[in-house]
Amino acid sequence: MKNESSRRRFVKQAAAGIGLLSLPALLTAKTNTGRPIKVVCVGAHPDDPESGCGGTLARFAAAGHAVTIIYLTRGEAGIPNKSHEEAAHIRTQESLEACKIMHANPVFAGQIDGDSVMNNDWVKKIQSMLEAEKPDIVFTHWPVDSHKDHQITSLLTIQSWIRTSVKFALYFFEVCTGEQTMVFRPTDYVDISDTQEQKRKAVYCHTSQDPPGIYHCGHAAMEDFRGRELGVKAAEGFIRMTGQKNGDLIISG
Repeated sequence: MKNESSRRRFVKQAAAGIGLLSLPALLTAKTNTGRPIKVVCVGAHPDDPESGCGGTLARFAAAGHAVTIIYLTRGEAGIPNKSHEEAAHIRTQESLEACKIMHANPVFAGQIDGDSVMNNDWVKKIQSMLEAEKPDIVFTHWPVDSHKDHQITSLLTIQSWIRTSVKFALYFFEVCTGEQTMVFRPTDYVDISDTQEQKRKAVYCHTSQDPPGIYHCGHAAMEDFRGRELGVKAAEGFIRMTGQKNGDLIISG
């Protein structure tokens, strides 16, 4: 009886809430208390959230929602001939500038670029950071990715989603599809035609990372292709994590 009751409650909540709202619909939605939606993006390195879902984050911010980016690392290993300390300082400043453009709040988790860790302590830390943010929606890397830091960031976020008492919808973004992100088949799309240039400016804040190279890695083609799939100029694609956690937050359009 208990399991049956839980299933009925889940179906009822999902029918009233986020379970039946597409990602684009959430851009103009509010929570059942009337407050704006809280959006969090968990990215492995400075420039990952910007290149993966910067247009979507900018759209949520422009719609009046609160956006926070949690960077797992500060990109310590990302600048040749620079020490970890020097690279971290440079890439942190680049992140701060990018977040200003996207109107997002930056937070740094404290792992080390290229030496990321997946263990119980870090699951608890990321879970604690997410609980402090109290998000309604979380974006993170797709776990099938060639970059270990991307994988670990995704797995830490998934484990936090499973364990936390804070209910949020979880979506995965893609980066450099075909070279890094693999077997990615979007369930949701967001039209970023109006924020595509804003996204580009945020990516170009990361001057140490060769922004033209980031776009040559496939991001320009991805925006165009996802836009063609949606029937708009430019779009970002996402895969939505399904399960009971998504049904516990009631949101009205």
